[in-house]
Amino acid sequence: MKRREFISLLGGAAAAWPLAASAQQGEGMRRVAVLENLPEGDPDTLTMVSAFRQRLQELGWSDGRNARMEVRWSGGDADRLPALGAQLVALKPDVILGRSTPVVAALRQASATVPIVFVNANDPIRSGFVQSLARPGGNITGFISWDSKMGGKWLEILKEIAPGLVRVALLHNPQTYTGQQDESLAAAAPALGITATALPFRDAVEIERGVGDFARQANGGLLVLPDSSTLLHRDFIVTVVGRHRLPAIYPFRAFITSGGLAYYGTNTRDQYRQAAEYVDRILRGAKPADLPVQAPTRYELIINLKTAQALDFEIPPTLLTRADEVIE
Repeated sequence: MKRREFISLLGGAAAAWPLAASAQQGEGMRRVAVLENLPEGDPDTLTMVSAFRQRLQELGWSDGRNARMEVRWSGGDADRLPALGAQLVALKPDVILGRSTPVVAALRQASATVPIVFVNANDPIRSGFVQSLARPGGNITGFISWDSKMGGKWLEILKEIAPGLVRVALLHNPQTYTGQQDESLAAAAPALGITATALPFRDAVEIERGVGDFARQANGGLLVLPDSSTLLHRDFIVTVVGRHRLPAIYPFRAFITSGGLAYYGTNTRDQYRQAAEYVDRILRGAKPADLPVQAPTRYELIINLKTAQALDFEIPPTLLTRADEVIE
């Protein structure tokens, strides 16, 4: 199936659920809401939402029979999240799924009682979402995508890819990146002989200018930090990085699909399916306060050997051996 056909089919399915459900609403109908901080039609996010919906169906929540789904998209504009969160809460959903710290913050502001399940909100204690990972204690629980030491691991892998690396730019949008890896990066960089430099941006123009300025000096590399803005601009980021022939490592698998060099992180699609299992439990009477926040049990390493060859990077055999997947 072609990508455009897949997106059209998925979009049609998303629209069909609420329409079918509204025609058959009964006493057993439950409402599930989803808030995404990306544009509607983003192919990677559509895949995640589809996986979430499919798992709910496997667990017995069928389209139009006993469940209704409402999805809202911010279009990548974090300023829209509070209004969208309030809009969803006004629909009186039984549970809301949210991806990323800014999304969960907006939902928390909108309601302290509606159950919220998250993915990719990676420091929920510091953010004030939960009291502890084992006992969240409120209306929020979910799935962490990276532990607090992941920043150092990204630098280590980047250094393996390019042993002569002495400078790394940390690409992020300060409005959407919440700083969860700052301590790990600050601790790991000196030990690896690396100077890590923040490279903030607000739009594509600043990405191109910032990466171009950084690339003027030798022995540099790029670490794209995990936030919804970098994911939103993934195709453009990969193109600019390739133009300047920089070694780079990415926090989301979607960057590899766009031609990125290396990815190390969790399988977000699997976490959406796990989130559906928490949603199922909440719909059947469980409380978020009693559902522990779960951290990843394993991470994926993917190397795009095709991109490495195009950039004249020789990936060490030891790294290729450790990789879960090598794209040739």
